[in-house]
Amino acid sequence: MTDPDRKIWDGMLSHLRATNPSICRQWFGDLEPMGVASGALVVRVHSSVHRDYLKRQCAEAFNDAARTASGRLLAVRFISPGDETPELPGRDAMNRETRDTRKPAARESKSEPPRPEPRMEPSSNGATPSPRNPGADAGINAVPTPASDPAGERPLSVVRRDALVINPDYAFENFVVGPENRLAHAAAVAVGDNPARSYNPLFIHGGVGLGKTHLLQAICLRIIENRPGASLYYSSCESFMTQFMEAVQSGEMANFRHCFRDVDVLIVDDIHFLAKRDRTQEEFFHTFNTLYQASKQIVLSSDAPPEEIPDLEQRLVSRFKWGLVAKVEPPCYDTRVEILKSKARIRGLELPDNVACYIAERINANIRELEGAITTLQIRASLDARPIDLSLAKFAMGDTAPVAQTTISIHTIIDAVTDFYHVKVTDLQSKRRQRSVALPRQVCMYLARRLTRLSLEEIGGYFGGRDHTTVMHAVKIIDSRRGQDTEFDGVVNGFETSIKPGSE
Repeated sequence: MTDPDRKIWDGMLSHLRATNPSICRQWFGDLEPMGVASGALVVRVHSSVHRDYLKRQCAEAFNDAARTASGRLLAVRFISPGDETPELPGRDAMNRETRDTRKPAARESKSEPPRPEPRMEPSSNGATPSPRNPGADAGINAVPTPASDPAGERPLSVVRRDALVINPDYAFENFVVGPENRLAHAAAVAVGDNPARSYNPLFIHGGVGLGKTHLLQAICLRIIENRPGASLYYSSCESFMTQFMEAVQSGEMANFRHCFRDVDVLIVDDIHFLAKRDRTQEEFFHTFNTLYQASKQIVLSSDAPPEEIPDLEQRLVSRFKWGLVAKVEPPCYDTRVEILKSKARIRGLELPDNVACYIAERINANIRELEGAITTLQIRASLDARPIDLSLAKFAMGDTAPVAQTTISIHTIIDAVTDFYHVKVTDLQSKRRQRSVALPRQVCMYLARRLTRLSLEEIGGYFGGRDHTTVMHAVKIIDSRRGQDTEFDGVVNGFETSIKPGSE
């Protein structure tokens, strides 16, 4: 590209980092600006997934940056390696040479009919027109023809054009594995590598913001990468219901069923919205049967396990449980720290360890809140033009003064208790029930409940994956003994005094 175009691109990136830091990603630096053609800056991206993500999620911000950096009405057009590259200034001679070398071959092949010029339509971001999709007029359920890779050697995976947008950040490589999501992650990897051969259906459930969508999109990305020619449809349950009702009203049920049943992989997010939808449940039941009998992969996610989705037909419950049902639990402290580091790394941020630990101790609800904290921190750092450190994190989180309770970690508690009772951490995490191990374990659970912000489930996770009822029982036992045994009460009180900040 020319020097003026390069200056525009560099100015765009600077503008994006200053005005829209939350959308900026580390891989933006690998985007390849090709030059300006027909009033648009052409930018080549890594893949069709990156192209579609940028078009649907970032087009407005990029267009604004282009207008600001260039001082004129300039748009941005994203193309993937498989897309046709438009003619750019400085390439006309090369393009003419290419056309000239092809003319003799075209004359020799007299039997080949002339190819019609492709119809053009504006692209989704309002930039340069692109060849019209031959199936675009067939309705929202049209299935695009598989494209070819840049070398023209093999078809690429087909993703329905009305599907949910896939975030390139949600790859398996960026998923932080912990004890609370290990099974779901392993199952998702197996499905991504071998669709319809490992677990079919795969049903992932858990609370809001715990990584279910990340796993579903990671499966999509893995299949797109490894399965050329596979037809994949990633949709929401709400979209399934909306398209079904529209098809019923318009009399286009054949198109609707073709859309959802003539695929190799169907991935539906938030399937619990089928609750109390009798007609939609009936249609999804037949869709499920058609795909399953054809050995096509089905992946579903829900906020609750199949048997706990209210008013869900029993026949659907049983089918959802035919394959593997995997639960995703809230992340423990260590997992939250790694998630924060991963989210920051994707955005190209340097997140000090003490900042990650501070945020992980303050936020224990879900991953979305952790990501929201990173966004808040990034914006505050950009506004104040200062590096990210602990003082900035406390200010951004609304903590002008440190709160003693949030500075206590469960590891501090475990170290103090194991030193006093002369036991190993592995003993506390084992299934041993001898008094010499059970009492220190109960004391740890009791202190963790009193001195940290961890939930009962998280505390149990630190001690061999025990459930919340075990932690509740430990708290009750220690409370009762403290009231009956003054010496024991003094020991526990000593732990509390020594562990609390500023006790030294």
